[in-house]
Amino acid sequence: MSFHIRYATTEDSKLIADLSHQTFYEAFAAQNTKENMDKFLNQQFTKGKLMLEVGAPGNTFLLAQNDHEVVGYAKLRENTEPRSLGIIPALEIARLYVVHHMIGKGVGKLLMSTIFDIARQKNIPAVWLSVWEKNQRALDFYNYWGFEKFDETLFVLGDDVQHDWLMSKKV
Repeated sequence: MSFHIRYATTEDSKLIADLSHQTFYEAFAAQNTKENMDKFLNQQFTKGKLMLEVGAPGNTFLLAQNDHEVVGYAKLRENTEPRSLGIIPALEIARLYVVHHMIGKGVGKLLMSTIFDIARQKNIPAVWLSVWEKNQRALDFYNYWGFEKFDETLFVLGDDVQHDWLMSKKV
């Protein structure tokens, strides 16, 4: 399969909102209650809020495509470094998701390579992210890429307070 990455535009906002809902649900529904998933998706992670993120200052969205099908995306943010990372400038990977039927086919790898290229082009020396401590597939992926845990934070999914790891990697 041949994939390519493109920058999203505001015209892609509905597509990104729909893809965000789909991939978040695919990634976490099996490990969380329906009530908490519904509450999160319908109150905190609404399609309206997601659409407003596209084109907002400091946000960059990348779309991974296979022919005409969008199969993954990444949301990047600048100037959002957590204090515990130190004074080093870093690019945040706020989201990196691939549709379920394309996991393991190289989409995540292409997105990650593109993210590192962007960081180098912008002279940003590090990349960081937050990942749920129980998301073993994602942890394995980030460990493969050389990310290391530097802190923890809380994430509220519906009524469930979860623990996320903050991980970083020098570019």
